[in-house]
Amino acid sequence: MIRVAIVGTGGIAHSHMEAYRKLKDRCEVVALVDIIPGKARRFMEEFSFSCDTYEDHQEILPRQDIDLVDVCTPPYVHAQISINALRSGKNVVCEKPMAASLEECDAMLKARDESGKLLSIIAQNRFRKPIRDLKALLDSGIAGKVRHAEIDSFWWRDHCYYDLWWRGTWEKEGGGCTLNHAVHHIDMLGWMMGTPKRVTSVLANTGHDNAEVEDLSVSVMEYDGALATVTASVVHHGEEQALVFQCEKAKISAPFSVFASRLMPNAFPLKVPDEAFTDSVQAFVKDLPPIPWEMHDGQLENVLSALETGGDVAITGEDGRRTIELITAIYKAGSTRMPAELPLQKDDPFYTVSGIRANVPHFYEKTVSLSNQEGELTFGSDFREDPKK
Repeated sequence: MIRVAIVGTGGIAHSHMEAYRKLKDRCEVVALVDIIPGKARRFMEEFSFSCDTYEDHQEILPRQDIDLVDVCTPPYVHAQISINALRSGKNVVCEKPMAASLEECDAMLKARDESGKLLSIIAQNRFRKPIRDLKALLDSGIAGKVRHAEIDSFWWRDHCYYDLWWRGTWEKEGGGCTLNHAVHHIDMLGWMMGTPKRVTSVLANTGHDNAEVEDLSVSVMEYDGALATVTASVVHHGEEQALVFQCEKAKISAPFSVFASRLMPNAFPLKVPDEAFTDSVQAFVKDLPPIPWEMHDGQLENVLSALETGGDVAITGEDGRRTIELITAIYKAGSTRMPAELPLQKDDPFYTVSGIRANVPHFYEKTVSLSNQEGELTFGSDFREDPKK
């Protein structure tokens, strides 16, 4: 039985707790931590179970009966809590984004290596079947080399979204929609295409004058022989999120869509697709193995399996760092209005939290700081249906 402590009992912790309840034969939540007095106890009562509650994560570090620390706090303390837990001999799963800077990511990786414990960074969309299928199709080469990727991280958050105490500042949230919403899609892009060599970006705040951070960014990433365009937004009604890969032989995307052009002798396309190619793609996807656990359920089940078997986790600290490097490059390019070359070096001003804060724009100042907001979290597109159909 794997014993778990959840640090941070806000909205996202509910998804983690639901997963642990489904996996109750393999794990038990034995401790809850939240800095807001009474919040951890209210979380415990909501889920109708009993465990120890704390207001400081330092209090759980001496406990020898905790195997896994699950970090569900705001981003600005992800690194320190994870490092402290690893150094105390505990495995860690940390919510996205991994940290607020590459320096913090590297410190987390160092603590993992020195402790010999596991570290996994949440990227739950990789455990969605449509995303797994898209990755498998790209890896198979069935559509040929990628020429252009279009990543639409479209979300809608109303003005009061940034009234919550930790949102809307570079200090606490670490960034805006690029870091805290598009992190999902940028992780998937990195998983599927790797790290680009150059990033050009524009940052803006178009609708949230109660936040320092951006609510919209548009970026171009340059790969060898390919481009990717990434739009991060919390001002898009409809939240029509998509990953579209234009390849040599066809377009493939999530939500699932495939189109292979049939050509006339003059190289112009016919309006009807190549149905034989589409059928071959459908057959390929149909033969892929099922996914028994999806989203947070899938990733946390994978972490438990790694602890049980001594294997590695599917989503590692290096995966989390790559995503932060891409996001940092967007912030650097958008702040300096110059292309950012990758990899980013340790002497780069944007390598550290202090360097980022000193160089990014403050679009507005935060005006409201609420301790809590009611309502459920939503996780955007399920990528199972083309919203344009």
